Amino acid sequence: MEPITLTTERLTLRPHLPADVPEVHAACRDADIQRWIPVPVPYRPEDAQSFVEKVPDNWRNDTEYNFAVRLGAGDGPLVAAVGVILRGPHAHEIGYWTAAGHRGRGYMTEAVHAVARWAFTEAGCVRLIWRAGIGNTASRAVAEKAGFRIEGVQRAGMEHRDTLRDCWVGALLPSDLGLPSRLPYLPSPSPSPSPSLREG
Repeated sequence: MEPITLTTERLTLRPHLPADVPEVHAACRDADIQRWIPVPVPYRPEDAQSFVEKVPDNWRNDTEYNFAVRLGAGDGPLVAAVGVILRGPHAHEIGYWTAAGHRGRGYMTEAVHAVARWAFTEAGCVRLIWRAGIGNTASRAVAEKAGFRIEGVQRAGMEHRDTLRDCWVGALLPSDLGLPSRLPYLPSPSPSPSPSLREG
């Protein structure tokens, strides 16, 4: 797929460019990002350079779609990043971080909404997965505000710093956003209530 740009009321989401390297480097040195996101520690300028350089090929190979999230028409500061990675023929997974100083303003929820709609309408996604380490309440809050349904806990579901950790997992379907799916979905019927026991 060729890289594209998305816009929302306050944001411009476009694939990362070489000019983003200094801001990506600055953002990913933040302790809160390093606590939850598997970026190298220490995070060096060459790590940001390597990440940004891979973005165009990942788009064209349809393996990972990364967006730099900027305020305004694209000339504002880098406030966040969102990525979508292919997880098999019927699922994609979303991941994101918000730069320090831009949290708590709803930017990430706004960006996730835009990326999810794009994934369902343009990227062939039929199930969008979200995962976060247990305790990452900020990520979970964004997911829930964006409409993800929390489905449970995966034991040893994520590797972080060479250690397997439990994680929350949730999912968003096209129907959750009022969109059609490229595949039909037959949900399980609701379980019938257990019949009451009668003495007799």
